[in-house]
Amino acid sequence: MSGAASAAWGALALRWPGTALCGVIALGASFVAGLHRGPQLLYALFFGVCFHFLEDEAKTRPGIEFCGRTLLRLGVALLGARITVTQIAALGWTSAAIVVAAVLSTIGVGIVLSRRLGLGTAAGVLSGGATAICGASAALALAAVLPRSPQRDRFTLVVVVSVTTLSTIAMLLYPPIARAFGLPPALAGLFLGGTIHDVAQVVGAGYLMGPATGDQATLVKLLRISLLAFVVMAVSLSGLSRGSQTSATRPPLLPGFLQCFVVLVALNSLGWVPAGAQELLGSVSRGCLVVAIAALGIKTSFTTLAQAGWRPFVLLLVETLWLAGFVLATILVGRR
Repeated sequence: MSGAASAAWGALALRWPGTALCGVIALGASFVAGLHRGPQLLYALFFGVCFHFLEDEAKTRPGIEFCGRTLLRLGVALLGARITVTQIAALGWTSAAIVVAAVLSTIGVGIVLSRRLGLGTAAGVLSGGATAICGASAALALAAVLPRSPQRDRFTLVVVVSVTTLSTIAMLLYPPIARAFGLPPALAGLFLGGTIHDVAQVVGAGYLMGPATGDQATLVKLLRISLLAFVVMAVSLSGLSRGSQTSATRPPLLPGFLQCFVVLVALNSLGWVPAGAQELLGSVSRGCLVVAIAALGIKTSFTTLAQAGWRPFVLLLVETLWLAGFVLATILVGRR
């Protein structure tokens, strides 16, 4: 056996117990989510917390770390296979402008409020980006370019739990709001796709109102996801990603997993990614994210969550209300 093959086999042997553990938790969460039509990521997180006692086990720790970092990045990268420039252009400049303004303003509100609450600018960017772009996926992507610390890891977990919960609530509440204001399918899709945090909940809420609304909501959500690369790049350009890091340890301007994201968007836009491959890559992406969330759950505990206090939850709630109010108000003003 060659040296490279031997090293690869050694890494596999080291990581497989923890990776298998995260995979089994993810499968269990997926089964329960399918059975009860609940939030898959939230189930994976809570199931993972139940196995917190295995975090420091020598056999499982390497695999848990692998799932929480490498598989997470892979899952975010593969999201690019769902997006094309044509899809975004089809929304029109007005819808695109509303979405971009909503994303930027929500991050801005997050930064201002986070500073007022004493949580710092980085927490505002992380929570605002998660609320404004794509929930847990955005939170994990942004956390990957911010300096690592126990406080950051704890806050990231709180953000993942909160945005997933709020996204589920929004999936149930926002369609009746759209009906109450008499929004036609195109505008209802803009409202749902521009405000609900997670992709699965956007799809669920959109198609609950009909195929036309569901299609529009999905396209708007894909536009929000496409902004993830730009936001992460902006964070990398700022001083937030540097902290006390040296030039040798700072993350690159656009991390490798987001470079892959951009490349996949470009390839898909050129028509070089077949429909079957898009579906496959989308499923792999979702699977990687569920496994990564399970790993994140294993790495924490309810005691850790409680230590975060009430301020992060208030921050995320205000950001969610701002995003929904901004998009709805803009739509209603545009109808006059």
